[in-house]
Amino acid sequence: MQLIESFLEYLSLEKKYSENTIISYKNDLEKFLNFIEETCGEKNIQKIHYTQIRSWIVLLVSKNISNRSINRKMSSLKSFYKFLIKIKQIKENPLQKHKSLKIPKRVNVPFNKKEINEVLYNLDQNKDFISVRNKLIVEIFYTTGVRRNELINLKIEDVDVKQKVIKVLGKRNKERYIPLLETLQKNIIEYLKIRTKLSQNNEFLFITKKGNKLYGTLVYRVINDYFSTVSSKVKKSPHILRHAFATHLLNEGADLNAVKELLGHASLASTQVYTNSSLKELKNVYNQAHPRSSTKN
Repeated sequence: MQLIESFLEYLSLEKKYSENTIISYKNDLEKFLNFIEETCGEKNIQKIHYTQIRSWIVLLVSKNISNRSINRKMSSLKSFYKFLIKIKQIKENPLQKHKSLKIPKRVNVPFNKKEINEVLYNLDQNKDFISVRNKLIVEIFYTTGVRRNELINLKIEDVDVKQKVIKVLGKRNKERYIPLLETLQKNIIEYLKIRTKLSQNNEFLFITKKGNKLYGTLVYRVINDYFSTVSSKVKKSPHILRHAFATHLLNEGADLNAVKELLGHASLASTQVYTNSSLKELKNVYNQAHPRSSTKN
């Protein structure tokens, strides 16, 4: 449908959304369009009413699709209809009064320092390409707080060893610079020496043993496999390492605004999620230090 293609082009060129985000929007819209064609015989997405959208929500719920996923699909639809209003194809957004489904709060417990140090120690016992690369992956996640896609898309030219910074291309193509710790700087140099023997043509920093660019499932597997040996936490993913990065910085007294910039968040509201984890640590410090605390009596 031409309007959907125009919308996706708008997201790419004007909103600067990532390729993965645009694909998600496209999938959501196409699935909805298929649904209304099959159930209502309607091919014109401009003529849809909320009752028909509601029927799709009911179907998704019956298929045990999570409320979080359903809300994302509704967000895609809502954005599309806002676009149609913008280009004067419709006058009202059928989702204007729609309320998102309730989502239970998820508590992501970050890895602690002991778990991270144990993984890094175990990886340090071997100096083959895979071990050196995987150790660097863990270190970059933990010491820079980058997202999985940001790590995958890091290029060699984005790493400035002399200035001790990396350039990260974040969401909506926003660039940010993150400082490198001296130990990380040395480990990058060590990795690049081994990497050069495998590939000199690939521009991306992280590659497979065959010299190809890393992919998302492999990076997830690296983190999950290594941390499964040292941690009993339910979730073991790159995001939990990013969570640990933010939480540990805040526990050590880092400024919330500074952490926001390092994480590449658009607003403080996103960063404040990590203050919940640091609050427990803050309570422990408070109880141990305050003269009136019962732990000191």
